Amino acid sequence: MTTSFSAGSLVSARGRDWVVLPESAPDMLVLRPLGGADDDIAAVFPAFESVTSAQFAAPSPGDLGDAQAAGLLRSALRIGFRSGAGPFRSLGGIAVEPRAYQFVPLMMALRQKTTRILISDDVGIGKTVEAGLIASELLAQGSARGLAVLCSPALAEQWQGELRTKFGIDAELVLASTVSRLERGLDLGQSLFDRHPHVIVSTDYIKSTRHRDDFVRHCPDLVIVDEAHTCVSADDNKTTTQNQLRYELLQRVAADADRHLLLVTATPHSGKESAFRNLLGLLKPELASVDLGSDAGRRMLAPHFVHRKRADVRQYLTREDGLADDSLAEQTSFPTDRHFKDETYKLTPAYRALLDDAIAYASDRVTAADQRGRREARIAWWSAIALLRSLVSSPRAAAQTLRTRSATAAAVTAEEADRLGAPLTSDFSDSDALEGLDVAPGAEAAEVDNAGARLAELADRAAELEGPSEDRKLAALVTHLKALLKEGYHPIVFCRYIPTAEYVAEHLDGKLGKKTIVRAVTGTLSPQQRIERIEKLADDAGDDPAARRVLVATDCLSEGVNLQHHFDAVVHYDLAWNPTRHDQREGRVDRYGQKRDVVRVITLWGSDNGIDGKVLDVLIKKHRQIRKDLGISVSVPDADSAGVTDAIVQWVLLRGQQVRRGDQGSLFDIDEFTGLDKKAAALAADWQSAAEREKTSRSRFAQHAIRPEEVAREVAAVRDTLGRAGEIRGFVRRSLHALDGVLRDRPDGSGDFTAELGGTPAGLRDALAPALGGDIVERGRPVPFRTTAAVDRGEAALVRTDPAVVALAGYVLNAALDDKESGSRPARRCGVIRTRAVTSRTTLLVVRYRFHLTLPSRTGTRQLVAEDARLLAFEGAPTNARWLSHEDALALLDATADANTDPGFGESTMRRVLQDLPATTDHLDAYGEELAAELLASHRRVRSASGEIVRGLTVTAQKRADILGAYVYLPAPTAAPTAGGTA
Repeated sequence: MTTSFSAGSLVSARGRDWVVLPESAPDMLVLRPLGGADDDIAAVFPAFESVTSAQFAAPSPGDLGDAQAAGLLRSALRIGFRSGAGPFRSLGGIAVEPRAYQFVPLMMALRQKTTRILISDDVGIGKTVEAGLIASELLAQGSARGLAVLCSPALAEQWQGELRTKFGIDAELVLASTVSRLERGLDLGQSLFDRHPHVIVSTDYIKSTRHRDDFVRHCPDLVIVDEAHTCVSADDNKTTTQNQLRYELLQRVAADADRHLLLVTATPHSGKESAFRNLLGLLKPELASVDLGSDAGRRMLAPHFVHRKRADVRQYLTREDGLADDSLAEQTSFPTDRHFKDETYKLTPAYRALLDDAIAYASDRVTAADQRGRREARIAWWSAIALLRSLVSSPRAAAQTLRTRSATAAAVTAEEADRLGAPLTSDFSDSDALEGLDVAPGAEAAEVDNAGARLAELADRAAELEGPSEDRKLAALVTHLKALLKEGYHPIVFCRYIPTAEYVAEHLDGKLGKKTIVRAVTGTLSPQQRIERIEKLADDAGDDPAARRVLVATDCLSEGVNLQHHFDAVVHYDLAWNPTRHDQREGRVDRYGQKRDVVRVITLWGSDNGIDGKVLDVLIKKHRQIRKDLGISVSVPDADSAGVTDAIVQWVLLRGQQVRRGDQGSLFDIDEFTGLDKKAAALAADWQSAAEREKTSRSRFAQHAIRPEEVAREVAAVRDTLGRAGEIRGFVRRSLHALDGVLRDRPDGSGDFTAELGGTPAGLRDALAPALGGDIVERGRPVPFRTTAAVDRGEAALVRTDPAVVALAGYVLNAALDDKESGSRPARRCGVIRTRAVTSRTTLLVVRYRFHLTLPSRTGTRQLVAEDARLLAFEGAPTNARWLSHEDALALLDATADANTDPGFGESTMRRVLQDLPATTDHLDAYGEELAAELLASHRRVRSASGEIVRGLTVTAQKRADILGAYVYLPAPTAAPTAGGTA
């Protein structure tokens, strides 16, 4: 049987109307529901099911709406589009509305035949969204068929959730914990990277030779590398083995010149020029050696590098960017600053005595081990650091460390001892993962004579110090938290070790007020369980403005999990020995979507423990100053940071020996130590040089590949097609009000509002419930609608892709198209309105166009059918129409009813207009051809730098267009009294 249905035509099957897609064959039709999404595509076999040609039904003249009906119908239609005809194929189907500045990397990507880009925007700007936009677009256009994201295991589930919920990309987790399950489902000889086209691969898993080789052989044609700066090596002897392994992997992945590669990092330099050059060399080998100080070098780099800080995008597409006006201006709400406050405490005499004795033991242990060989010396060294850090952290962490055998005791060589000891006691920023690094490290070594008894005695003394009476650090925390909570803040308390976090949460519970809820999240929970506990903490606090949330966490939350919706202050209970870790902690709340203009940061440090003061002065404060001067963070290289902290430990142990020998002076009254000061001075000089290079880089490599006017043109085209923020907000408010929702504006003038949905139709509540999540609709809780796209669960963003907005639009559109529907119907397909906005009879049409697109790509040519909705208006009768400009047609949506219209007169007027509408067919067809030409030009502009991709590109309009709505505006008598609305 041969079908007579061409691509783009309408057919009726299974009780609904469909659009025939180009993939159809004579014996099988591939159909998408009219106005539906790709997820709803179905295959129908005409030999077995009834398929008939469908003609879109004309509006009914008796089904008249009010003055808002046309605008609501148009908005509902546009919100529902998931297959727009513009050059950005994926934007209609993703669940995030990109900021204007986030179009820049996407436009850069589409101007390359093979996308190779380093995205190094500042923390919190939205690099994940920018990379996701490029990935979804390349997949939608067919330029890529598979996706692999390389990231640390701690971030894998975060990436999976972002890709699924925001971009509709279902990716399989390939982790050490999931590989066995995945491999059981493979066919003989099949690679799991062939079985699963989209994967998120942990760098911890992929670093082994066997897995690395299999990945390279079957690697997808699109790869995203998160935290890419940890995957390259510098040309010195300080590069870690893990960095070198990852770099070798990426070199092999990048060797395929046809593979798309996105490198994502906020710190591309990490203080080392050679590492930065190696990173660029992955994108294009010539970039590793080109003179970036020359104009030619910068021009070569520009198409591959986007590098912006918050100040660059806080206000975008304004007159200051060279635009004619501010009509497309966009302001992004980032916190303007972090308010730092360093709070000190002193040890009690009992705690001081314990620390003195523990340091003396560690000093003796290190001295004795030095005589026994290098392996024993390294084991003793890491055990000493573990003991000191846990004692400074908390009595509970100290007791557990003292009672636990050191992991390094099992080492066979000194090198193995370093490999086992460093991750547990240091705070390296480029560790493979934060998983498992928050456990309390051990200090006991079995081969040391009488060590067990001595450590047990110290552990018992540590356990007796629990509680605020002997632990003044805990007492200080309670004081400072009460002050924060009184000011309305919701803080996160970051601890180094699991026992410390559990101890702190236990002692805070019930001490901060009846309406303060305290919870702990540590590495004992899986990543998913951590998210669930945080959400439960937010739910338990509820909407009571007097309720407060306090989260006690380890560094398992310092990466990947965005906490800006629930928390707005950070307390560093334990100092990290790398300031990058502090920046990562603070970055969990200081990012886009944070409601506070200023994020509070409190750092607790012990003034007399011999360690905290030096770490604070040499590392933490220097890092803050550089960030303040540049507006961005500059990482201190891990090796340099470790060198300083090693010198601090050596200084403490040396003084321990002096005190035991009875030398004059005490362990904590020394001001200077020559070796430490020399290393601190060298670090400061190197760090400042790195900061100056970063400052120069920000100026030299400022984003000039895409000019603001180019972005403005494409953003305007997208918003004209898919709707602007003001239109979405107006649609939601008018629709919910018409459907008996109760709206309440927030008093802060933000434009946010809440909606009580208890009185709305049951069908709408059923549609909104899964979109909002939880039982917020069932329980009748007010739903917050926010003007920002960064919203929490149970809230709705006033953007077209928000699931709640989509559900509302679908309900309004379906009700409008079904004139047999009972109950409230905010949108109607017809209307007759008397208004002073016109001086002669004017008719407004809501028209749906369908376009055939031929999109060439590296993997072949794709045939697509896309939709668009337009407003057209004319004065006079359809048979003698005087067509208005687009601006005049759009202005009719704001016309108000200034006089009543008799229903009988309205219906007869509407009937006459509908009978004559066929006379407008030629103009509608001609306008469709104009739109097709504009769309073709837009596609060519976006792809302008790649001639091979432009050749073969076509856009044609399907005839006939569908008239979804027709609205007649009649001049209102000048003396007529104002009426609220007409029909």
